[in-house]
Amino acid sequence: MLELILNGLKEEKEIMEKRFFENTRKPTQTLGGKIMLFMMNHGHNAMAMWGLACVNFSGCEQILDIGCGGGKNIANLLKLAPTATICGIDYAPASVERTISYNQAAVSDGRLDVKEASVEAIPYENDTFDVVTAFETIYFWPSIVKSFKEVLRVMKKGGVFLVCNEMHRPEGNEKWIEMLDLIIYTSKQIQGFMQQAGFSNIEIHEHENGQWLGVIGKKIN
Repeated sequence: MLELILNGLKEEKEIMEKRFFENTRKPTQTLGGKIMLFMMNHGHNAMAMWGLACVNFSGCEQILDIGCGGGKNIANLLKLAPTATICGIDYAPASVERTISYNQAAVSDGRLDVKEASVEAIPYENDTFDVVTAFETIYFWPSIVKSFKEVLRVMKKGGVFLVCNEMHRPEGNEKWIEMLDLIIYTSKQIQGFMQQAGFSNIEIHEHENGQWLGVIGKKIN
């Protein structure tokens, strides 16, 4: 009997853990979703700032952050490009709401526009953005080459696309792959996807800690 109880408790714990971490894919309005958005803002910020340091924001007028999560990366962009208009999209209503509340002053000033949308159908015109960023999100993107082509569509000629990930090796991340049904891409795979989508002058940046990865592609034509 005791063994049955313990097994039941273990299964319940595993179910609860899975439900909580599913918020990494699409945060909900639940307490778990709100906690995850808080964790996103604080847990990934050092990596995000390292990735952003690889991009030149001089002269930027329009910037898009895809998968804006809790809004911290947009707050960083607002500081790094103080004269630019920043846009954000996320397919999770909870993320859109949190990003807006986190950056309410910029919304009120007309410097920030946040929309609920998918990367497969970005709700902006062709040739709009100087820089597009994607932090810890391409793991979940459907049809990644198609999504990269959609990113390219909304970028200006000469624009830059930054992908920044903490996980870029499937080995050692099997638990997350199984639990969250995500795909972890290597730097070479991301480079190949960018090339297929039409990006050029692709740069790969790897942090000395062996974990953080930044891949930058440019729109030449």
